[in-house]
Amino acid sequence: MNNSKLEPKQIWAVAGIVAAIFLFIGAFAFIRPWYNVWSQEMEGKAEFAKAEQNRKIKIEEAKANLEAEKLNAQAEVERAKGAAEAIRIENGSITPTYIQYLWVRQQSDLGNKTVIYVPTETNLPILEANRMPNVPAPAESK
Repeated sequence: MNNSKLEPKQIWAVAGIVAAIFLFIGAFAFIRPWYNVWSQEMEGKAEFAKAEQNRKIKIEEAKANLEAEKLNAQAEVERAKGAAEAIRIENGSITPTYIQYLWVRQQSDLGNKTVIYVPTETNLPILEANRMPNVPAPAESK
């Protein structure tokens, strides 16, 4: 006996599977372009949302910088007021002793830095080059 005969049920099953494969491929061929368009639209919306968020971040950073500059300006005004008040208080009451005290206090703020002291006369540096006697220029030989 030869059992190589296919029954009609088996033929219909194979034909159904082949038809389903062709139907799937055909549907994929029509659906894929629509999916690509939809996918690009979603990518565009995502990029637009990202650009919008970046713009908002830049605006907020600019606002923060403006606020910081306003506060820095206020601090500078207050510092100037304090300096003006200090000058007003010190005006007329500055003595050579007080100036020496301020100089010593400034030196303590230098830490481990090297300080070079320059001798002065009336707050101008002494320049030894000007104190040399006039030496005549060497005579030219012929």
